[in-house]
Amino acid sequence: MNKKTMMMSLGIALMPAVTIPAWANVNVDKLLKQVEPKVIDWRRDLHQHPELSNREFETAKKIAAHLRSLNLEVETGIAYTGVVGLLKGGKPGPTVMLRADMDALPVTEDNDLPFRSKVMTEYRGVKTGVMHACGHDTHVAMLMGAAEVLTKMQDELAGNVLFVFQPAEEGAPPGEEGGAELMLKQGLFKKYKPDVAFGIHITSSMYTGTVGYRSGPLMASADRFEIEVVGKQAHGSRPWSGVDPIVTAAQIINGVQTIVSRQVNITKEPAVVSFGKIAGGVRNNIIPDKVNLVGTIRNFDMGIREQIFEKIKTTAEHIALSQGAQANVEIFEGYPVTVNNKELVEKMLPTVVRAAGKDKVKEMAKITGAEDFSFYALEIPAMFMFLGATPEGSDLSKTPSNHSPLVFFEESAFKTGTATMVNLTLDYMAMGK
Repeated sequence: MNKKTMMMSLGIALMPAVTIPAWANVNVDKLLKQVEPKVIDWRRDLHQHPELSNREFETAKKIAAHLRSLNLEVETGIAYTGVVGLLKGGKPGPTVMLRADMDALPVTEDNDLPFRSKVMTEYRGVKTGVMHACGHDTHVAMLMGAAEVLTKMQDELAGNVLFVFQPAEEGAPPGEEGGAELMLKQGLFKKYKPDVAFGIHITSSMYTGTVGYRSGPLMASADRFEIEVVGKQAHGSRPWSGVDPIVTAAQIINGVQTIVSRQVNITKEPAVVSFGKIAGGVRNNIIPDKVNLVGTIRNFDMGIREQIFEKIKTTAEHIALSQGAQANVEIFEGYPVTVNNKELVEKMLPTVVRAAGKDKVKEMAKITGAEDFSFYALEIPAMFMFLGATPEGSDLSKTPSNHSPLVFFEESAFKTGTATMVNLTLDYMAMGK
């Protein structure tokens, strides 16, 4: 044996033995197959009985009853209606958090399904239907299924699993707090101390069973701004006798559009500033004293986000001042950027490929929509993914999108979502922190 061969042999001998996880002999696929019909049934029931943000009372009862039937430690009433279940594994290890959101939307369903929603309510003074148009019913059902599978492996688990069923992802009603931010504020992480968080969101923009991922920024921050432009009322025939807030508002709108195009470094991350509402005036020949502007800010970098906040304020105030008017600017911070931990994505991507299939995992482009899973990802390493649920062969450009009254999610996608959550948990525990 030459020296080189001897050193290689010695190196191999000194390498630590690969630890085979205790659950390796458990037929995980069999457990997933057994729970699949239940996941479909749970989802259909939840779909027929949707509840709006911070009002998920019956949904929470169903979830809590299921978790208690699995003998988990269950806590209810977090952030009004949130439910948490803790599964303590038979061996020491990390605590893995799996999250599903529970709330529906004020949308009247237009699908012809045997389990379509017929629920009606009043939302902000308007009578409307209620529908799980964003698929949160599927998230709940898949996580209930994952809880059942993982509970059957409790003795073999090297760590704990924290099942978080969160209310109000779509936003709390006016005057209320809610969602992930409130759960954290009320001590969710301080009490349970999860090491990592995983979440998955169903979508009609990808084919069934496809899992979309992205390392780093995935979804945009979402913030709202309001600008009150105060002028001086005058007759339309004598504009010089007053201060025109409509003309001033028009200049502010144009000025604000230069923030993204000319004032921030868009080579770092993209950003969008859009106006969605202009209100002012009552008559053709009366220049009003006020105009109100409302808009949204979307971007993928928390530093740029702060720059945009400041530049909107500066631009509006100075344009108004130049016209003899006044601009009162308010920024209402919403959801931060959803950032997937790069090291975690790299570590867990092989697991996603194994769970979904080699040809079913796709790297996604950035999404200008927002998610309050972002609050969890600010605190601990996290990975958020998307699950396709549109039948193969469909024209994705014409498929009704999430939040549409016609959106449809194919049920065969649920097994992929459940399998992904279960396998991410098992593999992360096997790897350790």
